[in-house]
Amino acid sequence: MTTATESSRGQGGIWKQSRSFDPAVRLLFLNQLTINLGFYMLMPYLAAHLADGLGMAAWSVGLVLGARNLSQQGMFLVGGALADRLGFKPLIVAGCALRTVGFGALAFAQSLPMLIAASLATGLAGALFNPAVRAYLAAEAGERRVEAFALFNTYYQAGILLGPLVGVALTGVSFRLTCVVAAVLFAGLTAVQLRHLPVRHRAEAAREPDPADGVARGQFRTVLTNRVFWLFSLAMTGSYVLSFQVYLALPLAVDGTAATTALFVVSALVALAGQLRITAWCKARLSRERCLVLGLALMGAAFLVPAATGRALAGLLLCAAVLAVANAVLYPYEMDTVVALSEGRWVATHYGLYNTVCGIGITLGNLGTGALLDVTGWSATPWLVLCAVGLGCAAAMAALARGGRLAVRRTADARSPGATA
Repeated sequence: MTTATESSRGQGGIWKQSRSFDPAVRLLFLNQLTINLGFYMLMPYLAAHLADGLGMAAWSVGLVLGARNLSQQGMFLVGGALADRLGFKPLIVAGCALRTVGFGALAFAQSLPMLIAASLATGLAGALFNPAVRAYLAAEAGERRVEAFALFNTYYQAGILLGPLVGVALTGVSFRLTCVVAAVLFAGLTAVQLRHLPVRHRAEAAREPDPADGVARGQFRTVLTNRVFWLFSLAMTGSYVLSFQVYLALPLAVDGTAATTALFVVSALVALAGQLRITAWCKARLSRERCLVLGLALMGAAFLVPAATGRALAGLLLCAAVLAVANAVLYPYEMDTVVALSEGRWVATHYGLYNTVCGIGITLGNLGTGALLDVTGWSATPWLVLCAVGLGCAAAMAALARGGRLAVRRTADARSPGATA
């Protein structure tokens, strides 16, 4: 629930609401907008560049793209752990600097080893800054975490919407130009954060005694033995599998590039236009646990539309729109729950593990979805299975919420022990 003042904040414009946060939080919003702008202006066109521009075989294209995903998903936990130990700012700056190098290298790399190295660098960069950014935002926003993450998702989606539009214009000149511009964006972001992102020192109240067997071992033990956090992560993995169908099942079901583009545009526009209003509505009427259950149920229900309408474009666009609404319901409360379940200890490490679990889930979910499509074709079956995944995850979340296991725990404004961010 929320107060009238908090609810009224949610009705303000994006810029007005952003200005209600301190400069560090506003810089993190700008950070995510620029990260997604730079990433999505380049990555959607990388496969075509490798296959058509460099004449690479399909297996080598898949290897280069897979290297990026593997390095990012595989190193999220390490990136989060380093952020908690070394500080959020150093990992954010290091990640952006490394992505500058990676994108710059993609502009000139010709051989397979160089392309794999550049791809690994771009993935590792994401593993370094992603958990750190979210942990820093959670700590800086304090009691306004939900509101901050709603705004964060708005800037995130804006980058996804603008990136491909900028990228298609630049790639029309040359892919090398796209890489150089993306690298320059990340170089500028690195410099801005070095100069303007504050270094936040840990709170004494958040520090826990070092275990006898060492800080690092105690850090990982705290995270890996958090049973409720594991169950929450597994339940939320289904939401990532379902959200990813905007990139997999839905584009495969439509005909033509224009229709595929329409799916992404609808999804991003719904998030941009609706995120703050949806979050304000949820805060005024629902508990955090009910928002999580509602979001997961909506994701499952979205796939009833193509189950009923088949490959009709209107039905697929409506499915994408409902998925975007469901994500807008989920995201702020999902991020807030990660902090709550960490009890303010090793927050970035928890985010890192959460990203790793969900990343593995996406990979397995995509394999399963692809196999299902191969066997059943475009019957109602794959859509109904996806619907069942969403409803099953909603039921699991509802069961997990019983007994107050997802209740918010307030501890020293969610700063991590050992962190200097």
